[in-house]
Amino acid sequence: MKPELASVLDTLQARFEQKTFSVREFRGETTVQLDRWIVRDVARFLKEERGFRFLLDITAVDHLPEKPRFEVVYHFYHLDLGLPLRIKARVPEEDPTVPSLVPVYATANWHEREAYDMMGLRFEGHPDLRRILMWEGYPYFPLRKDFPLEGKWSDEGEIAFSRPAPLEGGPFVSQPGRKLAMEREPRAQHVAKEEEEAP
Repeated sequence: MKPELASVLDTLQARFEQKTFSVREFRGETTVQLDRWIVRDVARFLKEERGFRFLLDITAVDHLPEKPRFEVVYHFYHLDLGLPLRIKARVPEEDPTVPSLVPVYATANWHEREAYDMMGLRFEGHPDLRRILMWEGYPYFPLRKDFPLEGKWSDEGEIAFSRPAPLEGGPFVSQPGRKLAMEREPRAQHVAKEEEEAP
């Protein structure tokens, strides 16, 4: 670990010692696991006091059936020193709320909206938390592990509707290990069979 990053982590640990805090190194990358309610304070410290001015990404992971079920993952970067830092916070299904980073990093706006839209996580203090990919009123969160691959039926009248998609073919139902696409792709097999049977 670079000395500059070790110094940042030492200060973080001293400042937030009363909260859940652990550090993990893996393949040259550093991850800090902490309590969800201090995420905004930690982000402010990283940006204003230690120069991590770039928030690369915010994403979420569904760990179903584990508890807490969800995890929010933040990627920060120190442009001058070339230092990446990953922060993770677990979030329970019963209260899927975490503080918004929009007051600290404006770029968090769309990242948090996507995590809300796809996973159903709520970001407390977000100025405009609404769906960004699905339409308002859509009742499901498509990136949760319990959301079926074919989708779900929904109907919002004149706004939008969705129907389960047929799964005859596509990369998720193909048969691995066969060399030719014709042999592993069910839809292609169906077409090939019809061609063989044609007079």
